[in-house]
Amino acid sequence: MDKIIKRNEKLAFYKVNDTYKRMRGFTEFSMNKNPKEYQRKYIDEESQRNDIVGYNPSISFSFDRFSEDDVHADMVAIADNEKVGSGAVRSIMIVDTSKTTEGSGCSAQLREFSVIPDSEGNDTDTYTYSGTLKANGELKFGHATSTDDWQTAEFTEA
Repeated sequence: MDKIIKRNEKLAFYKVNDTYKRMRGFTEFSMNKNPKEYQRKYIDEESQRNDIVGYNPSISFSFDRFSEDDVHADMVAIADNEKVGSGAVRSIMIVDTSKTTEGSGCSAQLREFSVIPDSEGNDTDTYTYSGTLKANGELKFGHATSTDDWQTAEFTEA
């Protein structure tokens, strides 16, 4: 029987202080592929043709601010200090723990993203931050391993 993949089986890691640390406390983390299409209609055909010629992925995020979290601190610093350009680009790794690879590893993808803050403080119970991560580099495929129950991870490109 098919097994449904649970949301918590796809983990996100954010590179801070040269370590990929798990992105904890996120209440939203949804990917939009944003495909770029080439559309045309040839005069001798009734239908239009469409091809995907590229992607511009983005991830909508929202998190509850934790006081002792390096990932949150870095993302908040980008927003508070209004960092721009390469100062707001971070490496994000997505690990699919439902897909194991050789040894104790899991399937992983790695890409650079621009951290684009949007709003903060929108909740009356906890202090929240939200925004978008937008692709700023090529997608790399590989596998990830962890020695601390997926609190941190290491990436090896395939």
